[in-house]
Amino acid sequence: MALDQQQVRDIADLARLQIDDSQIAEYQTNLSNILTLVEQLASVDTSAIEPMAHPLDAVQRLRADAVTETNQRDHFQSIAPATEQGYYLVPRVVE
Repeated sequence: MALDQQQVRDIADLARLQIDDSQIAEYQTNLSNILTLVEQLASVDTSAIEPMAHPLDAVQRLRADAVTETNQRDHFQSIAPATEQGYYLVPRVVE
């Protein structure tokens, strides 16, 4: 897809970029090349390709799901200002 110089100016305006008139031809070429590449990528048939979460099929190392701390809820609620039925009571902040 080839862009004309006015389209490059419009894109620069939308992006809030100041481009000198001497640079517009270079930007025109570069942006047109990028859009041509995007068109090439869009034209590839990917219907038989399964989506991947990571391009390198990397696997995240996970730690064992084991309890590392004891349940101290009763202790923490015993020193809390107000609790009721296992919940902490806090002042109402939204009217």
